[in-house]
Amino acid sequence: MTHDAVASPEYSDPAALIGAGRAHLGLELGSTRIKAALVDDAGAVLATGSHAWENRLEDDSWTYSLDSVWAGIQDCYADLVREVRERHGVELTQLASLGISAMMHGYLPFDADGEQLAPFRTWRNTYTTDAAAELSEALGVNIPLRWSIAHLLHALRGGEEHVARLDFLTTLAGYVHWKLTGRKVLGIGDASGMFPIDSAARTFDAERLERVAALEGVSDQPWSLPEVLPEVLVAGQDAGTLTEKGAALLDPSGALRPGAVTAPPEGDAGTGMVATHAIAPRTGNVSAGTSAFAMVVLEGQLSGPREEIDMVTTPAGDPVAMIHTNNCTTDLDAWLGLFSRFAELLGHPVGPEELYSTLFRAGAEGEADAGGVLSYNYVSGEHQTGVDSGRPLLVRQQEARFTLENFMRSQLYGAFGALAVGMEALLKDEGVRLDVMYAHGGIFRTAGIAQQVLADALATPVAVGDSAGEGGAWGMALLAAHTAHRRAGAEGTLSDFLGEQVFAAQQLSTLAPEETGMAGHAQWLDAYRAGLPVERLAGDLID
Repeated sequence: MTHDAVASPEYSDPAALIGAGRAHLGLELGSTRIKAALVDDAGAVLATGSHAWENRLEDDSWTYSLDSVWAGIQDCYADLVREVRERHGVELTQLASLGISAMMHGYLPFDADGEQLAPFRTWRNTYTTDAAAELSEALGVNIPLRWSIAHLLHALRGGEEHVARLDFLTTLAGYVHWKLTGRKVLGIGDASGMFPIDSAARTFDAERLERVAALEGVSDQPWSLPEVLPEVLVAGQDAGTLTEKGAALLDPSGALRPGAVTAPPEGDAGTGMVATHAIAPRTGNVSAGTSAFAMVVLEGQLSGPREEIDMVTTPAGDPVAMIHTNNCTTDLDAWLGLFSRFAELLGHPVGPEELYSTLFRAGAEGEADAGGVLSYNYVSGEHQTGVDSGRPLLVRQQEARFTLENFMRSQLYGAFGALAVGMEALLKDEGVRLDVMYAHGGIFRTAGIAQQVLADALATPVAVGDSAGEGGAWGMALLAAHTAHRRAGAEGTLSDFLGEQVFAAQQLSTLAPEETGMAGHAQWLDAYRAGLPVERLAGDLID
């Protein structure tokens, strides 16, 4: 295979490349930040942008308004444009390609006029228990609470009047892509969090669509699922171009011109796999942020459906076992914010990088079992451990050694606690073989600390690359570049593109699990499991 059709040695200077409209943009709407990454053909980062935002709990539902979606996207893009101007001395007016990614799952319904029918219901909502259980039994696969089909059946069973007016159901990435391009499409990885995928056909499972149609009440609706779900595309396929209206939405200043090639919109799980090059069998990745998920590319079938394991796909459509947790770094960030404020009161404020690295290194000095200190980071409910309503909780065993080092070790363990529970089902119970786990996310910026914790927790080597902190926006930019390469006539799969163009020179740091760490973490995890009834009771008793 060759990529000569898109090679551009004449644009080796970043300013010239950007000025010629040859850069690729990835934009990801995460839970707490919207991020943008502008890259060249080989994935080198030319500029970044960001915007902080937060979900809101309204009427007992976690949501973001669509107004805040566009305000955040526009601010993030403007931040990127400012950095391009400051770093390279040019204006960003044209893109070679563009890709949109966002948090997976959830519920975004629209009517035939394109009007939103109900507030965006995010992956964080756990009130779809009955609907998910009904679907899991009917379809013979595990349907998680956060999947779009579970939200749809929940709305139908609840008698919500808008269901009869449904014309289009999509994810957040699919919605943004639709408004930028006019195309109602979705990348297969993101689509696999809406409804089960037929990996051979690379689209929604037709036989299971029929089973849902046969459920009581569904056949009475004036729509059918194939009509309201987006078209499924795989990595590299044509997902349309940025329209004039779309360019104006992204950049209200009017500087950005339409015409950029667009990649199939993807979920944050898929971009995490791309960003870590974890798309081959017996590889996996952990993406850590507000939530955490582990993606393991499978060699074969599992023994059967399991509640802990979601079956999804890579952006190329290959089967993946996903362990998803609703909570990861939010409570850890809150604790470190407290330490930051303490430093300010002492008259010695410290920046985030110094704060995190100092306290993470203290955690590395803690006892292997965290000295009997337990941390439950449950800002929201956690399905992996059967917690319906989360309350962050710090608990000490009676003879605990409560030191700063043990406190921080427990915080790091707690960030991955629910993930470790879920991964045991996959690695121990199912016997899935895993050669290496790639990790990315801000928690891995302090070299070797969270990485070693995760290796010990999973009893698996964990690799972190140069781009570990870049995250999903960078992964989406790579998918956009791959699409542009294919549009320009280049051959090769997504795996070929990543291996030859992007990761050939990538520097990886791999840490193997350590015996002491594994034994200490196993002891901590046993205590963590034993204390879960306390966490559940806190959710019941504390508003």
